[in-house]
Amino acid sequence: MEGRKLQLAGGSTYVVSLPKRWVTSAGLKAGDTLFLEAEPDGSVSVRYRSVEKPAARRKVFHEKGEEAREHLLRKFIGAYVSGFDLIEVRYSAERGPFVRRVAREFCRLVIGPEVIEEQRNALVIQDLSDTSELSAEKCLRRMHLIVRAMLDDAVLAFKTSAPTLAHDVALRDQDVDRLYWMVAKQHTIKNGRPPDGSSTAPGLHNHRLVAKLLERIGDHAQRIAETYPTVIGGKGLDARLIREIEEAKVSAVAILDKAFNSLLTGNIDLANEAIDARAAHQKLIDALSHRVATRKGEELLALGAVVDSLGRTASYAADIAEQAINWAVLTEPAAS
Repeated sequence: MEGRKLQLAGGSTYVVSLPKRWVTSAGLKAGDTLFLEAEPDGSVSVRYRSVEKPAARRKVFHEKGEEAREHLLRKFIGAYVSGFDLIEVRYSAERGPFVRRVAREFCRLVIGPEVIEEQRNALVIQDLSDTSELSAEKCLRRMHLIVRAMLDDAVLAFKTSAPTLAHDVALRDQDVDRLYWMVAKQHTIKNGRPPDGSSTAPGLHNHRLVAKLLERIGDHAQRIAETYPTVIGGKGLDARLIREIEEAKVSAVAILDKAFNSLLTGNIDLANEAIDARAAHQKLIDALSHRVATRKGEELLALGAVVDSLGRTASYAADIAEQAINWAVLTEPAAS
């Protein structure tokens, strides 16, 4: 690899020279047109031929006539994450209402797909999402904000006896899933192009790993919120227990924020702070476990789930911090 200086021409245009060997081997001459494309990792690809838009990739399913809703829905999501532009499902006429209902549910669950063609025995779903408009990094930023707010509101629902807020937290987990599937799809199709057998871009691989960790944190926020009827419907929470749960939540969110910010900034010291903070957080979890052990029956199980989820949230956040360190080391400029 060789370095070439960027030069300013005409006061507003930046110019860099190309290797003569590459120009000659490509049969180029002065005046020929080159095609430039910005890549997700910050590099720029230079081509002497325009890259034609690949043909739409189609996945065809045959509904068996006995499939459960969850099974067909998982197939749709699998095709979406795998980067298929068109999903066609064929079925018998009597199964039409069932398949159409699941197809529309799928379109509501993920970002982009719409039913564009419908016949008596088949329908076609097209993915209309534009990955350039909703990049993996934008998805991660949005996921972080959502799961953070879910954790805050799940505990606030306990403090204020707000069943509507607890229910809303559970519903927001769907938004986290939608964003995760979008990141997973971008990882699979590698910047909008079908897989060609080559290794995936390291940046997209890193984004998918982090997205999965954020998705798991969202699941635990939902789990906390879903204990609301049992926890509040029983004896309720005394002021001291609420205070300790709030303290553990604040600790978990602080670790999450440090971990995610370290990922965005490449700050290894901040990532280490997030990982080291787990020790103090675990002491809070241990104390909470001892406190809720005095409860009985369903209330004990529900409060145990709350404590466990707050502990796992910090663990997943620390995993994000470890990913941040790995990514910072990988992308750190080589020492001269």
